[in-house]
Amino acid sequence: MPIFRISREIGTILLVTLLLAVLGNSLSPRGIALVGDWDTRLGVVSARAKDDVVHRELEIKNLQTAKAIFDQGDHLFVDARREADYQAGHIQGAVSLPVHRFEEHICDFWETHPMETKLVIYCSGRLCEDSHHLAQLLLESGFQTVRVLTDGFDPWMDAGYPVE
Repeated sequence: MPIFRISREIGTILLVTLLLAVLGNSLSPRGIALVGDWDTRLGVVSARAKDDVVHRELEIKNLQTAKAIFDQGDHLFVDARREADYQAGHIQGAVSLPVHRFEEHICDFWETHPMETKLVIYCSGRLCEDSHHLAQLLLESGFQTVRVLTDGFDPWMDAGYPVE
């Protein structure tokens, strides 16, 4: 009898804990999604959290398309990674605008690049959402043409495309 009672109490505690965790997660503005886009073949991996900024319609999903845009020469490539990563290597001609330092750098960026500038934002790859976060910030600040290179810098470099 006592073992059954203890097991039932442990089960009840676990169930209540689980329910409280799910409730807390669902009420949190940065809650972890129970479903998401985990297949990197589809684009940037996204947990679909409530504050998810991944917009599939902005994504350039393959390197060949990105390279064709690069070759046209009418888009500015913008590196959303940390400055140290940019300094270690970046897409040829790209400018650095680290997403985590957006507020510090956006005024200088506006002075150099008019709102009509066509932008391609990238970070390190499909496991990185920084490019989507930066794209969202740039759209909100008035830039009209913003795309996201889902593959990012590492696959670009591995493909032998121009880097600095």
